[in-house]
Amino acid sequence: MPDSNSTVAVFPGSFDPITNGHLDIIRRAAKLFKRVIVAVGYNPEKTSLFTPDERVRMIRALVGQIGNVRVESYDGLTMDFVRRVQAGVILRGIRDSVDLRDELEVANTNRLVGDVETVFLMTSDQHALTSSTLIKQIVELGGYDSKRLSRLVPDSVARMLRRKLGPRRAAVRSERRSSPRRR
Repeated sequence: MPDSNSTVAVFPGSFDPITNGHLDIIRRAAKLFKRVIVAVGYNPEKTSLFTPDERVRMIRALVGQIGNVRVESYDGLTMDFVRRVQAGVILRGIRDSVDLRDELEVANTNRLVGDVETVFLMTSDQHALTSSTLIKQIVELGGYDSKRLSRLVPDSVARMLRRKLGPRRAAVRSERRSSPRRR
């Protein structure tokens, strides 16, 4: 018989920003688990565009209507957060074989060191190549087109990206124009 906490899943990530792929995983997980905790964490390998509070607010606005989903930020190890909230599993989305290879290593470590299991959900086809990093690059390089971006992120997220990255793009263009050209 499964543990009562095994019906609680933690979906950790940096969510910088949250994508339609993340939202697809959250919605599907909400049907599989009694509770889903979207855990906004810190990844030392990434430079964040949005603050943890901005990411939490952004996600809460998008998943607030799903009654068994809550959103929290955390610091430290995911396995410690999972224990603290008394969850049974870590939930991870898998886009491709590269994700699977990387996630297997982390999942095995979490199981061996933290005694925490990981459950993998494959992303839907339309989200298989969606990456927060690529989305930020598209917007930063001038690719803000709401129709195109709506395939990757919700409109509210696209607007936040444009506000954050618009001035950066303009500053880069201005810098390029004012710097002397070498011949």
